[in-house]
Amino acid sequence: MRQSPMTPGEQRAITRRRLIQLSASSPLVVLTSSLLAGCGAAATSQKSANSGKKEEDKGGMPPIDYGLSFLTGKAKWNRVRFWVESRTRIRDERTGQYQDYYQCASCKSENTFGKKDLFVEDNYDFIPIFGPVDGIIFRRKAYLNPGYREWKSVDKMWEGQEYQLRQPRASRLLTSSGEIQKATQEGTPLVAQTEIADKGTGLRATIEFPVKTMNIRDEEPTYQVDTGPVAFPDLTRRYPRSAECLSLAFVAFNAPDFADFVIEDETPILEKGKTLTQVHHYSRRVSLPAQNRLFANDPN
Repeated sequence: MRQSPMTPGEQRAITRRRLIQLSASSPLVVLTSSLLAGCGAAATSQKSANSGKKEEDKGGMPPIDYGLSFLTGKAKWNRVRFWVESRTRIRDERTGQYQDYYQCASCKSENTFGKKDLFVEDNYDFIPIFGPVDGIIFRRKAYLNPGYREWKSVDKMWEGQEYQLRQPRASRLLTSSGEIQKATQEGTPLVAQTEIADKGTGLRATIEFPVKTMNIRDEEPTYQVDTGPVAFPDLTRRYPRSAECLSLAFVAFNAPDFADFVIEDETPILEKGKTLTQVHHYSRRVSLPAQNRLFANDPN
């Protein structure tokens, strides 16, 4: 995977401090999955998708407030609410259109609204990702299970979703290690954007996530982000459905120009050189050229 050149607007966003004055009232943006399909589907040619690209060129992708952003199902039988943990925007540079995918917090398999025994016996981790057209559900059991990854139309995932996305009152781009260290020490909420690209396929992605773990050192202005899970896109090929390119991963970086990922994949359990069994585990490591940005979000 190779890195594509930055647009002039993206270069300006990197090289100068940018203060995004949003709204003192912390606006709540509520979108339905049908609206998102209209403005984000890479397979369409609607003008609204191109408008999204123009907004990016002017000032980048403004970060959302991850402490206050949710996706809610529309089904009357379970209006489930998921906490948004990361956003991955996949852009087709040949058309200028993009799709946004929202990875939500993990939970456990459950007997929802049961009278007792609320966790099912053969329990598993449950992580959903919602896109404008398709979504993914990851079900990770203690052993290698064939139903680990399931793709579904989003209108069949709790009968569609409402996107309750809040933006911070203000957000500023941190442009030096010293600024990053200072914001970390002050306890300011941090949001990262890691941008990767592949020139061969013409695909670019921005992975955005709240920084849950940040490492800094007192003796010098340095830092290291370590956070996950995020929705990691494989940009080296074009999939029939964009959602098929996504995997769960953790991301780490300590410089503006590269990022390392450890991706959940089929992993052998070895004993004395022999494979006893296989599980899904964060084991596949990838290092990629990237454009990393860190934002300090003013708390609401």
